[in-house]
Amino acid sequence: MKKQETKICEHCKNEFTITDGEFSLYEKVGIELPVLCNFCRIKLHLSFWFFGKFRKEKSDLSGDSLITVLPEKNRYPIYTLTEWYSDKWDAMNYGQDYDENRPFFEQLQELQEKVPHPHQGGVKNTKCDWCDDVWNCKNSYLSRSIADSEDLFYSYRNIRVKNSIDVTVCFDSEKCYYSSECHHSYKLLYSKHSRDCIDSHFLYDCRNCQDCFMCWNLRGKSYCIENKQYTREEYLEKLKSLNLGSYKFIQSIKKRFEEIIQREVVHRPNFNLKVYNSEGNYLLDCKNCHNCNTISDSEDCFNCIRNQLLKSCIDINGCQGLELSGNCSSCQPNGYALKYSSWSSSRYSEYLDLCLECEYCFGCVGLKKKKYCILNKQYNKEEYEKLKEKIISDMKNRGEYGKFLPYSMSAGPFNFSTSFTYFLDTKKEDILKLGGYWEDINENYIDGMPTKELPDDIKDVSDDITTKALICPETGWRFNIAQNELIFYRSNNIPLPRIHFDIRTKNQLKYLTVLQSYPYKCIYCKKDIMAYYPSEWKYQKIACEECYKQNIN
Repeated sequence: MKKQETKICEHCKNEFTITDGEFSLYEKVGIELPVLCNFCRIKLHLSFWFFGKFRKEKSDLSGDSLITVLPEKNRYPIYTLTEWYSDKWDAMNYGQDYDENRPFFEQLQELQEKVPHPHQGGVKNTKCDWCDDVWNCKNSYLSRSIADSEDLFYSYRNIRVKNSIDVTVCFDSEKCYYSSECHHSYKLLYSKHSRDCIDSHFLYDCRNCQDCFMCWNLRGKSYCIENKQYTREEYLEKLKSLNLGSYKFIQSIKKRFEEIIQREVVHRPNFNLKVYNSEGNYLLDCKNCHNCNTISDSEDCFNCIRNQLLKSCIDINGCQGLELSGNCSSCQPNGYALKYSSWSSSRYSEYLDLCLECEYCFGCVGLKKKKYCILNKQYNKEEYEKLKEKIISDMKNRGEYGKFLPYSMSAGPFNFSTSFTYFLDTKKEDILKLGGYWEDINENYIDGMPTKELPDDIKDVSDDITTKALICPETGWRFNIAQNELIFYRSNNIPLPRIHFDIRTKNQLKYLTVLQSYPYKCIYCKKDIMAYYPSEWKYQKIACEECYKQNIN
């Protein structure tokens, strides 16, 4: 007999339903049923993944200078990444006894605020000091969540990308600019959702195209402008007549491009590729994955976003390489039977934060290669199991057990977290009411050049621009133009940006962070479909998967 249960979310007070498939996986993984709806679970999980402003700081261990996105008002000491991984300190020194008369989360947060945290995430990097969450990268600047990449500026969530600026969620590409969800491309500028394209501007959902401008839904084309075919000579002549180095001209072209996306582009219902028996968006090489978004190489999962290499997982967000795990955020590879944890890679453990290669640990912070620990204190196997059962019993009596770590233990202000890129409508008072943090930054007192005073055309920009502080008109935040950045703009005839790089990234992300589908009718066969486009985007042509393949591919 199939199970189904409707519950009321403790945070937003909306109803949500736990399906039969979810029941089965919750039981298999061995975690408690959720008390929050899926959106509130994601919101809480991703508040532990920081998206803060880059700033200079000093190590609380050595006093050495460092650059971090962690907030200025930290709840815990910060060490450089090298120091944190070294043997210069031991997280076991912060161990504490369990107090049955106090809530467990209160004790765990007390421990968390004593244990040092690394100033950034990632390893095996060269000249990537002004970056965060970078892995095996070189010569990158003010970029986040990148791997196997080099010479990236102001970029986010890229793998194997080189010599590019302002690219978001792009893979295996080079010399690209202000493009999002584009792959295997070269010299692709101002484009979205395109693959295998070369020397092109303003493409949307194009494949295997070269020397195209302002085109959409094309396959294997060259020398096209607004989907009209030209000869090579005609195309080059028309492109030469466009003032692509002018900021005002580019803004007018961007407006025209958005109108084309709304009125002319045939949109597929989702961007899934190589999936079997799965529902969601941005799924790649997935099998039996349900209600998932932006995951790859995974199977048998429910309610997961921003993950890869998962197997038999539920309520997992921002993780990779986990199996048989549930209700976790931002956990790293080789996790197995991991529950209610953040930023950890461990096995058979619960309620961990920043714990690496541990087994059978409960409620610990910052441990490495430890076993049978509770609140960073060592026990033998029998003592561990007995105390763990005692704590779980006490947590159940207080209504704590089965819940993820509270907002009060998140990395910093909610409005500087990855969660805020998904939930932009979140109000400060709502987060504070849940015990979270918020930070209002006012930098209007900082001197600099308003970007409205910048030359319109890149050809009129002088070398001394790299010595000036620019002030973003939207936030009042200061940013600069780096020397290599200026070289890139000049060589590709790109006008200088006018707004802060974090805002540029977030403007691209808002089209990639939609977590729910909406009802539409296929423009071809008129059948009812669900697609991941909010009505305010005003997309007029949305097709079902079958009709899209017949008419576009």
